[in-house]
Amino acid sequence: MLEATHTYTPNPQRYDSMTYQRCGRSGLKLPAVSLGMWHNFGDINTYEQMKQLCFTAFDNGITHFDLANNYGPEPGSAEKNTGRILREYFSHHRDELIISSKAGYEMWAGPYGDWGSRKYLLSSLDQSLQRLGLDYVDIFYHHRPDPETPLEETMGALAQVVNSGKALYVGLSNYDGERLEQATAILDDLHVPFIINQNSYNIFNRTIENNGLKNTTKRLGRGLITFSPLAQGLLTDRYLDGIPADSRVAHDGRFLNEEQVNAMHSKIVKLNALAHDRGQSLAQMALAWLLHDDAVTSVLIGASRPQQIMDNIAVLTNTEFSAEELRMIDEISLD
Repeated sequence: MLEATHTYTPNPQRYDSMTYQRCGRSGLKLPAVSLGMWHNFGDINTYEQMKQLCFTAFDNGITHFDLANNYGPEPGSAEKNTGRILREYFSHHRDELIISSKAGYEMWAGPYGDWGSRKYLLSSLDQSLQRLGLDYVDIFYHHRPDPETPLEETMGALAQVVNSGKALYVGLSNYDGERLEQATAILDDLHVPFIINQNSYNIFNRTIENNGLKNTTKRLGRGLITFSPLAQGLLTDRYLDGIPADSRVAHDGRFLNEEQVNAMHSKIVKLNALAHDRGQSLAQMALAWLLHDDAVTSVLIGASRPQQIMDNIAVLTNTEFSAEELRMIDEISLD
C-alpha cells in the first residue's frame, strides 16, 4: 500500500466502546458491527460522503470493511473507491483493518466471469487487489455456491489464495448447512483457515435457521456475519407511515417493493412498539436481536450518512432480551 497522501488522525479512544468477538474458534476478532460497502460506495455516491463514512466507522472502533468484486454500482467501483480512501487516508492503519472481498456473482462477460471455477476466483481476486491497491485481503469469500463446478475445485482455489499470500483467511457466503459441511471437510483436509460464513439473517428472514446453516456453523466452530440485518429497511421506521417518495422502494423495486412493504406493515408497527418499550428504535432492536445470539459474530450495516453508523453502534449498550420479548418477536414476525 502506498504512503498516505492526506492527513487523517483517528480518534485515540476508538477501541474503548466497541465490542470485539472471536470469529468461531479462530484467532481473529471482528467488531460486533461491521461496515458493508455494498450500495453506498459506488460511483453514484460522492467521494466526500464515502470518506466520512469510513472515518466515522473507524473512529468508533469499526475495523472491518466488507466488499465484493461486483459491489457498486457499477461493478468494481466500491473496491476502487474504497481503495482510494485506504491509500489516501488509511495507509498507516492497514494492520488495524480487516478488509474482506468476495467473488461468485457475474463480474465480466463470457464463461470465466461468474460462479466458482478456479479460473474465475483467482482472476477475480487479482482484479480486486488491484482496485483496492492492496497486497492481500484479510478475508476472501466464495460469494455463492456453484451447482456445476466441483466443490473440490472451488475450495482448492480458496486454498490457493491463502497459500499465495493474497488472503489471510477464507469464508463462504450464501451456503446452506449441508453444503457448508461438505466444504468444511475439504478445507480442513487442505489446512485452509476457513473461519466465517456470511449470510442474510434478520427478524423476518430466518432461512439459516431452517436450512441448517446456523446450527452447522456453530457446531463446526466457525463465525457468522449477517447481512441485510434490517431487511432492506423493513426493520426501521422508514415505512411506518407508508412509502416515502424518496425511498428506494419508490424508485427501485429490485430488492424491496411496495407490495412487500404493505404486506409487512402491521408486523412493522407491532415490532416498533416493542422496540419503543425497550428504549430503542426498531433498527436498533433488530440489530440487538442478532447480537444477543452467540452464534452471530458480527452484523453488517450499510449507511448513507455518518449519523446512521452512530445510531447503529449505540445498540451495543443494550443487546439483552427477556424470554418474553423474544417470544413476542417470534410471534409477531413468524405469524
